Amino acid sequence: MKTTRKILSSTAAIALVASAQMVSAADEITVAYFLEWPMPFEYAKQMGTYDEVMGTKINWVSFDSGVKMSAAMASGDVQLSVSQGVPPFVVATSAGQDLQILDVAVSYADNDNCVVRSDLEIDKDSTGELAGKKVAVPLGTAAHYGFLKQMSHFGVDVGSMEVVDMDPPDGAAAIAQGAVDMFCGWGGSLRRAKEHGNVLLTGAEKEALGILVFDVTSGPAAWVAENSDMVAKFLKVTADANAMWADEANRAQMLPVIAKDAGMDEQATADTMATFVFPTVDEQLSAKWLGGGAQDFMKGVADVFVGAKSIDSALESYAGAVNTGPLAAAKGM
Repeated sequence: MKTTRKILSSTAAIALVASAQMVSAADEITVAYFLEWPMPFEYAKQMGTYDEVMGTKINWVSFDSGVKMSAAMASGDVQLSVSQGVPPFVVATSAGQDLQILDVAVSYADNDNCVVRSDLEIDKDSTGELAGKKVAVPLGTAAHYGFLKQMSHFGVDVGSMEVVDMDPPDGAAAIAQGAVDMFCGWGGSLRRAKEHGNVLLTGAEKEALGILVFDVTSGPAAWVAENSDMVAKFLKVTADANAMWADEANRAQMLPVIAKDAGMDEQATADTMATFVFPTVDEQLSAKWLGGGAQDFMKGVADVFVGAKSIDSALESYAGAVNTGPLAAAKGM
């Protein structure tokens, strides 16, 4: 497989950055998130609820990928990341970065996928024609994991393809220009890519194959341990925003605010959020998610990446990469 870089190379380096660089939470913290990825927390973000409840200034910084979120947390530039994909989290922790999952931010099987250029006329019944094709994939992300699992399902040798590491916005532009044959990504970039191609499998079809797609709120373990009360308050505000969105009576009030913060129009925001599931705190703490399911899933993701030679090795267990303490505390608030 031809790739522009091996995802472990940069991650292993950032994992060695000293935690002493972490910003003190006394005055302010920095939180990473994605544009064109509308979620209920953005309503609370715009209303200033996080700052008020946590008693500190929150600096919000947008990122293009979960891999870059990991790098920013390793350097101490970011204390929490909202909606980091599980695969980039797994890549970072497998390389030795001491990160922890703090909650399940969103599940979205229909909002992360691969698109094949329309003029190629390739669908799930003709995937053998993907051999030799050029695909844009953000390495080490949920899109990368989904790509590998789909190709395995279809019996396509990834080694026969030219895999180029591209963030979703760049990949969407590339497929529009005809520079690549296939795009893998999420959010607004996925919507734009679908204007020029078709998906091979629907979200439901992917889930039936065990290709789960969900994001988490994550943070450096040392910082979380020192600021567990603050983290619990952050998760509480997020959970309250999710509960508010779950009541359809609130959506007319929330939608314009979320759309503006996400950098999207209201219709695209509504359409995107209709494909999202925001688990309740009780659901997140259940066996399906943080009570064991997420840990098992991460091990499976890591093993796939090892098999694809994208990372050198997997941890024996990812149980230590999940910290339910702050979320349990948030439930009691």
